[in-house]
Amino acid sequence: MDTLERVMYVEDDDDIRLVACMALEDVGGLTIKACSSGEQALKEVEAFAPQMFLLDVMMPGMDGPSTLLELSRQGYITEATAVAFMTAKVHPEEVARYKKIGATDVIAKPFDPMTLADDVRSIWKAFNGRIN
Repeated sequence: MDTLERVMYVEDDDDIRLVACMALEDVGGLTIKACSSGEQALKEVEAFAPQMFLLDVMMPGMDGPSTLLELSRQGYITEATAVAFMTAKVHPEEVARYKKIGATDVIAKPFDPMTLADDVRSIWKAFNGRIN
C-alpha cells in the first residue's frame, strides 16, 4: 500500500502527544493511534495494524529503542513497516544508531506542527521507494 493512512504514535509527554496528534490528524488527515508508553503500544498494536510507527526515544520504563526491538521481536514490524524516532538527540552518531536497530528515519524535536504530517509522509514515501 503506497498511501500512508495509519500511524501509531508513542509519546509519554501528554502535551507533546496532544500537539502531534492534532498536527497529524487535523492538519495531516492521518489516522493516529496514540499511546503513552511502549507497553501500551504492545497491547494495542495488533488491533490497529499501523503502517508506520512514530516513537519517542526517551520514555520511562520501555524507551523508544526498546519498544522498537520488542515490536520487531513480536513480528509487528516487517519489511513493509516504517519506523521514525522523534527526539532532540539528532547528532549523526545517534541517528546512525537508531537506523542500525531498524529506524527508517528521525524527526527532530521540537517539531513544527504545521509540517509534521508532511515530514511523516516524506519518510513514508522515501521508505516505500526503497522497498518497491
